Amino acid sequence: MTPEADSPAPEQSAIPRHIAVVMDGNGRWARQRGLSRVEGHYEGRKATRRLVEECVDLNLGFLTIYTFSTENWARSQEEVAGLMFLIRTALAAEIEDLDRNNVRFVASGRLSELPEELQQTIAEGRAATADNTGLVLNMAVNYSGRGELADACRRIAEQVAQGRLSPDDVSEASIAESLYQPWMPDVDLLIRPGGEMRVSNFLLWQIAYAEIYVCPVLWPDFRKSHLHEALDWYRNRERRFGGVR
Repeated sequence: MTPEADSPAPEQSAIPRHIAVVMDGNGRWARQRGLSRVEGHYEGRKATRRLVEECVDLNLGFLTIYTFSTENWARSQEEVAGLMFLIRTALAAEIEDLDRNNVRFVASGRLSELPEELQQTIAEGRAATADNTGLVLNMAVNYSGRGELADACRRIAEQVAQGRLSPDDVSEASIAESLYQPWMPDVDLLIRPGGEMRVSNFLLWQIAYAEIYVCPVLWPDFRKSHLHEALDWYRNRERRFGGVR
């Protein structure tokens, strides 16, 4: 795995610890070419693989990809079925390569609502890569930022009801500890291909101080060079976290 020749790697110190990506534009890409939306998603899979490969080469710590939102169930039955099949088969095909490259795979979302076959593949991917120490690849599937916060509040309410937590002790820290992946750091850089200026209910808690990079390229056309452009942009940001410099 090597960076594209036209994309010199940024300095290691300038690389964000956690990148999150909204993989947007598959449907528009397909429509422009007279293809079905499902065909666009299949082409988008190639872009996802390129992204993961480059994050491995850059020794990135954490990468979260927005694979399927809870709102996506409202799409046509054909598209949803195609997406469920694609996610399962793509993950199954990549597990061995992820393991070989020391990638740890995890998934975030309401996983119990997914088809059983996909749940099984996710479990197999997590088990096969659990001991890896390189990039953590977090797949947000059947995911909603508001849903994650609601689930966190439900866990906290259960602790209060059981007398294990006082209402006075509910804090930002206790909420963070109740998220799907509480051990993962907050997002430093959120990348939004496709040109849309919104976060789409993605990691609402974790992106509180993320730098948000929007680019017009549709996801299937996203190349390693586009990732480097985002990293170069990030390197020039002044992150104040509410302070003054």
